[in-house]
Amino acid sequence: MTDPNLENPDQENLDEELLEEGEQEDQESNLGWTGWLISGGIHAILLIILIYYVIGPKPEIFEPPATRVANIPPPPKEQEKPKERSLETKVEINVVKDTETPSPITALDLPIETAQRDEDSDSPQPKGREEAVADSEMVGSGAFMAIGAGGGSSGMFGFRNGGGRKRAIGQHGGSRGSESAVEAGLRWLKKHQSPNGVWDVVNYPMNCTEDPKCEPGHASHGPKEGADIAMTGYALLCFLGAGYDHKTANKFRDTVKRGVEYLVSVQKADGRVGPRNYENGVAVMALCETYAMTNDADLKDPAQKGINSVLACQSEDPKAVDKAYSKFAWDYGAPNVARNDSSVSGWNVMALKSGLAAGLDVGQGIEGSKNWLKRTWKAANPDWATLDIYKGESKFPYTMDATTDKTAHENLACVGLVACVFLGHQAGDVMLETMANWVMKHQTPGSWADMATYYNYYNTLGIFQLGGEKWKKWNDTVRDLLVNAQRKGEGCFDGSWNFADSKPWPGSDTGRILSTCYTILSLEVYYRYAQVSKGAGKKGK
Repeated sequence: MTDPNLENPDQENLDEELLEEGEQEDQESNLGWTGWLISGGIHAILLIILIYYVIGPKPEIFEPPATRVANIPPPPKEQEKPKERSLETKVEINVVKDTETPSPITALDLPIETAQRDEDSDSPQPKGREEAVADSEMVGSGAFMAIGAGGGSSGMFGFRNGGGRKRAIGQHGGSRGSESAVEAGLRWLKKHQSPNGVWDVVNYPMNCTEDPKCEPGHASHGPKEGADIAMTGYALLCFLGAGYDHKTANKFRDTVKRGVEYLVSVQKADGRVGPRNYENGVAVMALCETYAMTNDADLKDPAQKGINSVLACQSEDPKAVDKAYSKFAWDYGAPNVARNDSSVSGWNVMALKSGLAAGLDVGQGIEGSKNWLKRTWKAANPDWATLDIYKGESKFPYTMDATTDKTAHENLACVGLVACVFLGHQAGDVMLETMANWVMKHQTPGSWADMATYYNYYNTLGIFQLGGEKWKKWNDTVRDLLVNAQRKGEGCFDGSWNFADSKPWPGSDTGRILSTCYTILSLEVYYRYAQVSKGAGKKGK
């Protein structure tokens, strides 16, 4: 038998293996728990950190305060001081050829652009032009006297060019339609001028190459020579009224040049430019305006001689206390104190005022005209001292006898209106206001058939000078009426105005040149003469 206490090598080896396996398992077991503990600790730390960032206090974030953006306008541009220059300096302007095809006149109520630029500012003088110096406005190489149409402080000839013209149109109620009509009318006049510069009252259609042809006109009063001179003077005033002269580069320069040369060519040694005082006044006015706008040295002598002829035919006032101031008015021929014709006198007053604007010697002609205006108005309106400036009406006669103060045909308030304006009366004056009241009530046209172009020319100019509600009412009616009546797209007729279907007046049958000129001048009213300021409302002065 074997002793159990005896050592068994195999058993001993087995025990050692089991012991080593046990120790190894213990080590592995210990290592496993240690790993779990380390892993659990790390996850716990991460969990704590996560919880802290999710629900814990958040770090304060700095945000800059909101910034308020302010628009700071750029500093105003420093205005350049006007450069001094000689009157003989030429101004270079791009020539615009008149080759455009006339377009239909539309958009009557579309206003002209009035966006303010240097040349469109509200300053009495257009800015941005070196000619705008002191109290005179220069165009080309000539001067606009700063005396106003009625003696005010604005330039007599208004704003006939550039940005000033656009601003005046927008400010006073013009439109693209009215400007289109003016330009179309000027193109019509250009097409019908004779090669020698005259606008021939009878044969003018022969100068146009288009068909159908316009009808011939005729000299309804006086000799044909006088009618041709008058038509040429009217046409030139239309071009000058829109700023076109014979010196500065423009599309009608040659047309104006030929017209001026014609008037100078027919001027007599005594300065007369026409057989009667009527056409002489119109022609002299055109020469004076041309000289005033250009300072053309070649025109100074003809213009002054023309003024001298106007003064030579002015009648004397037999009731004048001071013989040094005894001038009065005009008849068709030689001075006639017993017949002072308002229609003739109106054009001669305007000629003298244009001569004054040109710096010519007008003698006592203006003072005498003031005397004629006041005496004639008072003679036609015996109740003048009690007239209500707002509701009262006054008239002006066709003729006046200075020896007896007798008047005849009290229906020329239109001429009285314009004479008032040219002789210094301003809005607020009883003479001007009450004649305007009569015109507004009795001569506001309702249609082309109701349009007497002669009266309308004077009335439009006079009411414009008054401004205010009267002018707005007048312009709202008359502007588009004139534009719509213009002939369009009919060959020789295109751009003209009929006379046969308008309201007749003595002389209206002279023809198409006359009706067209009077209508163009009416549509140029916005810029042709500067609007005078309001006066003090002194009665009859």
